[in-house]
Amino acid sequence: MKLYKSFFKRTIDLVASGCALLVLSVPLICVTVWLHFANKGAGAFFRQERPGKNGKIFRILKFKTMTDERDGNGNLLPDEQRLTKVGRFVRSTSVDELPQLWNVFKGDMSLIGPRPLLMQYLPLYSPEQMRRHEVRPGITGWAQCHGRNAISWKKKFELDVWYVDHISFLTDCKVIWTTIMKVIKRADINSETAATVEAFNGHN
Repeated sequence: MKLYKSFFKRTIDLVASGCALLVLSVPLICVTVWLHFANKGAGAFFRQERPGKNGKIFRILKFKTMTDERDGNGNLLPDEQRLTKVGRFVRSTSVDELPQLWNVFKGDMSLIGPRPLLMQYLPLYSPEQMRRHEVRPGITGWAQCHGRNAISWKKKFELDVWYVDHISFLTDCKVIWTTIMKVIKRADINSETAATVEAFNGHN
């Protein structure tokens, strides 16, 4: 397990992400153009700083699924109003996550690992929850296989830490297979109380 975690996992990430970017280059370009028009000038890509392994900051890359429309006071409209029909489809099929293959290729992320969350959550983590940063964050992970956005934050963090302590080739294979099945079924995309993902407040 230690050899897989320290060497083979990164090698697999590098080769798999590089091949995937080449194979998917044309579809990725098509989705980019599609979102450029659907997002009403807001652009096709979403970039944001996230904490990675050992808390190192990197800029995550995703397809943008919402417009930048604002109200009369200049404030962004609620997520559910800015999420376009195209964006909803891209998100429900998890196509919005594909640009993160570039983050994996660069070494910021892994194919499998705890999802990289918002910077403002860092002060809210307990010491045990902070352990999720002992490994590279992933495009998908153990928590996504056990509920994705339909489970509580507390449960997600418990699953993330379990993964940190049980990384293996077999575990990663299970994650990949389960993720594929969930994407096909479009399962557990949103929480029950939000159009996107309910914010973590340190308790939920």
